[in-house]
Amino acid sequence: MADRPNILVIMADQHNKRFVGCCGNEIVRTPNLDRLAAEGMRFTRAYCPAPVCVPSRMSFMTGRYPIRNRVWTNVHALPDSIPTWAHVLGAAGYETALIGRMHFAGPDQRHGFQTRPIGEFAAAHPGASRPEPRYKYFPHQTSWATRTSLEWAGTGTTSFQWFDEQVTTTACAYLRAHAAGDQARPFAATVGWLLPHPPFIAPPDLFAYYHERVDVPDVEERQPASVTAARERNGLFPDRLDPERVRVCRAAYYALCEVADQNVGRILDCLEETGLAPNTLVIYCADHGESAGEHGLFWKSNYYEASVGIPLIARLPGSVGAGRACPELVNLLDLGPTFRDIAGSDLDWDADGRSLWSLLRGEQTPPIRETFSELGGRIDTASRMIRTAQWKYWARYSGGRQTDCALFDMDADPDERRDLSADRAFGSVRSELHERLIADWDPVYACRETSVATRNREVLSAWGAAVKPGAPDQIVLPDAELESDFERR
Repeated sequence: MADRPNILVIMADQHNKRFVGCCGNEIVRTPNLDRLAAEGMRFTRAYCPAPVCVPSRMSFMTGRYPIRNRVWTNVHALPDSIPTWAHVLGAAGYETALIGRMHFAGPDQRHGFQTRPIGEFAAAHPGASRPEPRYKYFPHQTSWATRTSLEWAGTGTTSFQWFDEQVTTTACAYLRAHAAGDQARPFAATVGWLLPHPPFIAPPDLFAYYHERVDVPDVEERQPASVTAARERNGLFPDRLDPERVRVCRAAYYALCEVADQNVGRILDCLEETGLAPNTLVIYCADHGESAGEHGLFWKSNYYEASVGIPLIARLPGSVGAGRACPELVNLLDLGPTFRDIAGSDLDWDADGRSLWSLLRGEQTPPIRETFSELGGRIDTASRMIRTAQWKYWARYSGGRQTDCALFDMDADPDERRDLSADRAFGSVRSELHERLIADWDPVYACRETSVATRNREVLSAWGAAVKPGAPDQIVLPDAELESDFERR
């Protein structure tokens, strides 16, 4: 099947779907993503299978929800016995390549990818020393979901920016090499970036541009109990976080989204220059979103649109209609089954995701009724969200018992400011959604197994700390002086 298209996935980290020009944002400058959407299809209601990095990415790779991968947090490793779409496409004759970030946890840093032209930002075995940036000029917590990342926002260069530059350069070299070689064998490559993930530290010129323009979101007075608890735990109540601090962080985040867009432009230009564009399906997506001050929150790990929604854009000339906006409910884990269909594979790959290939080609398909996302804590906690055409509902559990829920009418309240879960008028809606939520998801099992996975990780980490195994897929990071231009704002 020599006519099968190449597949190029560009996956950003923590990109809020609303921070793209073609999605209606009039502040951010994303001409390259806007161009991609104008030449292809934009999904307006796309979600991640988990609003946190590793679980979402592992579901992207396997096409399965986190509960089936038994990966709920960033410290849980995907078992290498679970096949990924890279295995499926490799078996179908594609050359599979991982260029940059995928955030695999554990010793298997490939999970089916045949080649890895550039390494991972942090590919160390659990417990072993992680050769991350030395953070000589700002605390290492600036890249974590901690208040420190907000207090140390500012301008300058980070190793995250450097990494994305190296990944983009390597991706373009990979494309040129393919174009110059035998193109009978198609490729399926993923380009993985770190941006616009914090640190909230951005180039000074871009920061200055956005600082003059960004707003500070209003925060609703009444919120679900779990949201209030999260804001309390992280010190995010208004009297503890100055509005100017919110503005600074949002300005830096806007700027990082523009940096990511610039890298998109480099790859799109390379596809054109090499002649690969007409026969390459390009997918732009993110592993999850970023709250960026909405609802008084930052980071991810919640089910509001800013966190659980993702940008998803697809382009394939001649197959995907240009300038289309698709309102169907889709999920990041649908991409693997889509790639399987494109590759023409007949392997019996057990995935939860649904192929989007018919949708992409504009064929009439039955409406997608619902999609899900889920989270787990390190110890004995779990939650899940269901999104239907009109409703969003989530429920949280601890020790297998429900502790919290929330319900939003997404048609009447798209900004999710009125939780209807305690309103008796919507009791039947809540009950029906809850039944659908747990129909194929066992909260008792999820709570128990998150604890098991965490305990397993502790054993593996103890081994890693003692043995200090090598990390062949780890990129060599630059000297700390790269970040010496940092200025706290």
